[in-house]
Amino acid sequence: MRLSRAARWRGLAAVIVAVVTGAVSLPIPATAADTWSVVPVDGGYQVTLRLDEPLPVRNAAPELAINGQSLGYATESDEGHTLTLLTPDPRAGQATSVQVAWNGVVESRVTAKAIYIPPAEPQPSTIPTDPGVLGPYEVEESGYDLGQTAITLDGLGGRLGELRAQVYLPKGVTGRRPLVLFLHGRHSACYNPITRQTSNSAWPCPAGQQPIESFKGYKGPADALASHGYAVVSVSANAVNAFDANFSEDRGALARGEVVMRHLDLLNAAESGKGDPQLVSLFRGRIDLDNVGLMGHSRGGEGVAKAVLMNAGRAKPYGIRAVLPLAPTDFARMSLPGIPTATILPYCDGDVSNQQGQHFYDDSLYAVPGDTAFRSSLMVMGTDHNFFNTEWTPGVATAPASDDWSNNNDPVCGNRAASRLSAAEQYAVGTAFMAGFFRLVQGRETALLPLFDGSGKTVASTGRAVVYTVAQAPASSRIDVATFAGSSPALVSGAATGTVCASMLDRSPQSGLPSCATKLTTSQAPSWTPATYLPNAVATPLLRFAWQDTSGKITIPLAEGSRNISKAELLTFRVARDENIAASAPLDLNITLVDGRDRSVTVPVSSLSTALTALPGLASPLPKTWLRTVRMPLSGLNGLDKKDIKEVTLTGTSDTGGVYLADLSFTRFRVGEETIAALPQVSVGDLTVLEGNGPGTAQIPVALSKPSDVPVTVTVQALAAGTGPVITQVAATVTIPAGQTGGLFTVPLVGNTVKTTAAQSYQVIAGVSANATIGDGFARLVVTDDD
Repeated sequence: MRLSRAARWRGLAAVIVAVVTGAVSLPIPATAADTWSVVPVDGGYQVTLRLDEPLPVRNAAPELAINGQSLGYATESDEGHTLTLLTPDPRAGQATSVQVAWNGVVESRVTAKAIYIPPAEPQPSTIPTDPGVLGPYEVEESGYDLGQTAITLDGLGGRLGELRAQVYLPKGVTGRRPLVLFLHGRHSACYNPITRQTSNSAWPCPAGQQPIESFKGYKGPADALASHGYAVVSVSANAVNAFDANFSEDRGALARGEVVMRHLDLLNAAESGKGDPQLVSLFRGRIDLDNVGLMGHSRGGEGVAKAVLMNAGRAKPYGIRAVLPLAPTDFARMSLPGIPTATILPYCDGDVSNQQGQHFYDDSLYAVPGDTAFRSSLMVMGTDHNFFNTEWTPGVATAPASDDWSNNNDPVCGNRAASRLSAAEQYAVGTAFMAGFFRLVQGRETALLPLFDGSGKTVASTGRAVVYTVAQAPASSRIDVATFAGSSPALVSGAATGTVCASMLDRSPQSGLPSCATKLTTSQAPSWTPATYLPNAVATPLLRFAWQDTSGKITIPLAEGSRNISKAELLTFRVARDENIAASAPLDLNITLVDGRDRSVTVPVSSLSTALTALPGLASPLPKTWLRTVRMPLSGLNGLDKKDIKEVTLTGTSDTGGVYLADLSFTRFRVGEETIAALPQVSVGDLTVLEGNGPGTAQIPVALSKPSDVPVTVTVQALAAGTGPVITQVAATVTIPAGQTGGLFTVPLVGNTVKTTAAQSYQVIAGVSANATIGDGFARLVVTDDD
């Protein structure tokens, strides 16, 4: 550490938090703790060590050691607190520690402490590059319509749907442009412009009604992108909305994926001058199908996730580089490893109020070792489900629309609440973050990374909006210290307990883990909300840490090959209040880093993040228990050897407390790249069996598209129907060994001798995969009567 002469005499009193192992103090005078400096002078360096206790009286002469090696005898001040050494030795300029030595040997009893220097000034909350502001290009808005029955949708049992879209292109730009495709969610398909009645049971629309143009509701983010040189196509999916309740196995996810892929096929043909003349005139030579981004809103979010997987399963996939699920459903828990992802969650969502889209983030975190992609999840305070789309916003929409948050008297999310954003404010937030993510990933505009990397930055166009962000860097850019799940290296000591838990309300008994939450409702815990089609699948294992006094702590040792953190920029982890801790109760943790020479630095979480402050709300679905980010910049460390960090400890500082902990790592953030198409895909197959006269089993085939070098795991569940011959089946994990392409999922059968008139049919669903993605995740088990 090199300090100016002025800083040395100030004693760092205003900026240094001086630390003794296991204890933290507020800013204090330099005489209360050891400090040191190395200052260049003519001919060498002046090394100064200020001791918090007088030097012991000994016959030997004191020496000063740099990084554990004595550089010579020191001059002692009259009061015995200051030692000074003038030396030409160049090792002084590389100092990470200054210590007292006697006869060439450092004694640990008298040693300088490490220090942590926080930023001298608060960093601005906004970044200068604002993706919500229009760019230099004029936007050409047009569209295409190939008919209301132009596509046959297998996901709807062969029913017909429209091929219609709104198009936004930068005017006067030459060459192929990055393409972004928008897909709206589930809204009424039709309405009567005279009676203002809506309907959603037939397609094409019944006589006297006309389509609701939901696909035109994203003009703001489309213009923002197109004005910066992107091609944007927002597609219609009204037929899927009309039929998905009664004619699909998966509430329309496959059909929505088919719509996306069919449009990409049309655009690809038109780009090369083939196909419909209207499309050729718009897109020939103007779009880059190797640089595609997908945004899906609500059920459209699950639809674009399905499209990503459908594309990855093709022999010649398009270059889908980024996916943004907006207030999405995730009924079947599809993991999305190997593709940059940003999931946006509205805190005041009154439709998908359980914010199940958080599973897109959680399920993909460690799904593939060496994952190349960046992922992020954003909680946007004061926003509802609908107002990201102007055609779903009352007072703006052409067709009838409503605020999905129905309790206007709610003090947090009601439309009279001060913290609730107006429709215009919410639309501005959506515009900035949607445009910003695609520019970050597809355009490699790294200046936009602080919007998504957990640093909590916003831009001027988002106004007063508060956005909390968690993020995970590509595997090559981080050192995972503890996931706090499964065989975590965390050691709990003192008056404390640490328990690995998963899911909520005893929904995952097959895991053998206790529930993480037993008091929260399923609308209050996004990470643990049970999925519609995989209600018993294990959700987000993590560590539940509780302490009874301040002796309680967690120690996480770093493995020998992981102790060099010199290239990392941050220590990060996720944390949330335990459900048993009242919102008003004081709660804090200390983070301590210890190096191989037992030098340590301690920093309170409250000085780095508001993650331990309860989110607002009085009654379900609020407040949310959502794990937020703690980021400790490593640039402020002095006196620790960053090439030899041996452990991290977390210590409760309030009298009692409890937290949920996940994903502790040393990291530096970058976007990474898409590699999802290189992964094998796992699918489940249909099966028909005889009932039998007594207990039996059905063996559902689980197939892998190609052999994997590592074992593949997938969660599978059969959903029992009525009182048929299948025993109610909780989710189970199927493992396909390395080098193999198949496995089996066993379903218990009851069997009987009673004659029935019809076969029984059951859904079988696969999701939450590791080392593979989901191909065909839905199958049917048919059990026929043999009596």
